[in-house]
Amino acid sequence: MTQKTVASSNQKRTQQKQSKTKTNHQENPTAESPKQLPNHPALADDKWRYDPDRIRREYQNRKFRVFRRFLGVGWYLSVFFSRLLFDKVTGQVKKNEQKRAIQLKNLLTELGPTYIKIGQALSTRPDLVPPIYLEELAQLQDKLPPFDNAIAYQFIEEELGSPPKEIYAEISPDPVAAASLGQVYKGKLKSGEEVAIKVQRPDLYRRITLDVFILRGFAIRLPKIASWFGQTIRSDLVAILDEFANRIFEEMNYAYEGYNAERFKELYNYIEDIYVPEIYWEYTGRRVLTMEWVHGIKLTNIQGIQEAGIEGTKLVEIGVECSLRQLLEYGFFHADPHPGNLLAMYDGRLAYLDFGMMSEIKPYQRYGLIQAVVHMVNRDFEALAHDYVQLEFLSEDTDLEPIVPALASVFEDAIGASVSELNFKSITDRMSAVMYEFPFQVPAYYALIIRSLVTLEGIAIGIDPDFKVLSKAYPYIAKRLLLDPAPELRQSLRDLLFKDDSFRWNRLENLLRNARNSQDYDFEKVLNQALDFLFSERGAFIRERLVNELVKTIDRYGQQSFYNFSTYLREQVGLAVNEAPPEAGNNNENLEHIKNIIQILQDTPGFNPMSLVPLIPKLLAKRETHQMGQQIVGKLTEKAIARFIRNVALKEQPSSTENPNNGKRALPSTAKVQ
Repeated sequence: MTQKTVASSNQKRTQQKQSKTKTNHQENPTAESPKQLPNHPALADDKWRYDPDRIRREYQNRKFRVFRRFLGVGWYLSVFFSRLLFDKVTGQVKKNEQKRAIQLKNLLTELGPTYIKIGQALSTRPDLVPPIYLEELAQLQDKLPPFDNAIAYQFIEEELGSPPKEIYAEISPDPVAAASLGQVYKGKLKSGEEVAIKVQRPDLYRRITLDVFILRGFAIRLPKIASWFGQTIRSDLVAILDEFANRIFEEMNYAYEGYNAERFKELYNYIEDIYVPEIYWEYTGRRVLTMEWVHGIKLTNIQGIQEAGIEGTKLVEIGVECSLRQLLEYGFFHADPHPGNLLAMYDGRLAYLDFGMMSEIKPYQRYGLIQAVVHMVNRDFEALAHDYVQLEFLSEDTDLEPIVPALASVFEDAIGASVSELNFKSITDRMSAVMYEFPFQVPAYYALIIRSLVTLEGIAIGIDPDFKVLSKAYPYIAKRLLLDPAPELRQSLRDLLFKDDSFRWNRLENLLRNARNSQDYDFEKVLNQALDFLFSERGAFIRERLVNELVKTIDRYGQQSFYNFSTYLREQVGLAVNEAPPEAGNNNENLEHIKNIIQILQDTPGFNPMSLVPLIPKLLAKRETHQMGQQIVGKLTEKAIARFIRNVALKEQPSSTENPNNGKRALPSTAKVQ
């Protein structure tokens, strides 16, 4: 496809997007209601939900099978750990760390689907795994040889009620992809739609449940075993394993993956250039999933993307925007956005595939992450450490004193530059080392979203070496700080803009400059919400600071104007000017900031100065406006009276007026006005 064709396709699609009504989606950062589960029998089967008690009952009388698997796994692991012990005894831990990390990756691949998934999960856990191991485990692939077509066809018939040839007009003779949990065929429905047909591996349920049963028993006993050797395991291994097992059980139920895809589409398909394939429920069961076949190019195929005339960097920017909305808007996010699950479509859209691994983040966690970003920008590392407690990275009884300087060492140099210049991966690598050293317990949602952003940045750097994921993320965060009415973010905005009762104009400039680049930034909404907040009870702090700032500015301008006027008069009548001009303070600087903000607003899409006119009478009619005016007049009057008393009424008299009895200057009986 040529560049011209792509451009034409994009233009046509943009026109279609613009014709849709915007009422289909209203941004609701606290939306919690999930999409209603489809009425599908596979979703009602409790056997395919993770239940550790049920699994224990299943295997408590199958001791031989458990013992045999335990010996098989134990042999592989004992060989690996004996190598680690040898390294420790011989003092070669650092020297062989990279080699051992590669061996662990290969070992987990040999042990099969459960351990491949464990390795992928561990690659997101800097609190459990040293940084070098994280690098290797992140490369762990679940590509396995395909299983027999006859078994796959049998599963299709059992799940859908008819042989594949009766259901599909076409089906590829061999799988087009094979992974740890299943394999994919390309097919065509009798109605003509091209589809991907995903079929689960045989005996998967038994293999997964057996491994989970053994691992859970080991997780229960490991802390006690570690204590024998004087070691302490900080993390709750059983909770971590249960969370992992719950996710993998959902992944084994393909009907649940279809539900995830539809919910994801309902929440995020409004984002321009994001595409989610259709699920064909009549051809979907627990072990078979039929979904729309999406034509496109993998994001790792940079040459193919360039040859197709697709702007690769823009695709990654779309991915970053979508990831942030998943994380901070609705909290339902794609937990496995590796390059194989992201596809560049020929018309320039970004398609998400494979919705087996999804996760959720609660509202207080979403707001907590934005608050942490604000504290990082403010270099308030003590507050940042407390953010980690609120976000449940650290327990409430953790001693934060040694953690604060560690956080400062990670972020101090990094945020010396602007946010747009930060390298996301370098920061996460340094933070991983801190989390491994101190008693952090990384929540699954955080680990997964960090991995997704690191993956996106890695793909983008292959396309554009200067790409910085945070430079694309900050406009969205800036927009949320300006638009979101949540009390938590109003407080964060206040922390960002005010310091020691001084308004930081440069921060406001930066927010407005970045927010205008966000995809759905609405200036009128920003203005209305800013005014609503300013005149609300929660905005009293801002009004107070605004009054003080205006009083200081007006007072300085008044002094300067009076000095200029009096100097002019004296010069006209030939009198000498003895007084030094009043200090201008930061008036000129503030004026420059105001000019910059006006220019930013003029360059903002959707800005219309005439839209401000109807607001003026409304503002003047508000009781709070009158109060602010009275406060300004009152404070200016106080300053004028105080200056009069200081400069005139209490002006020192010449030495001849000194009192000879006590050696002190006498107070003047009259005021001499010059």
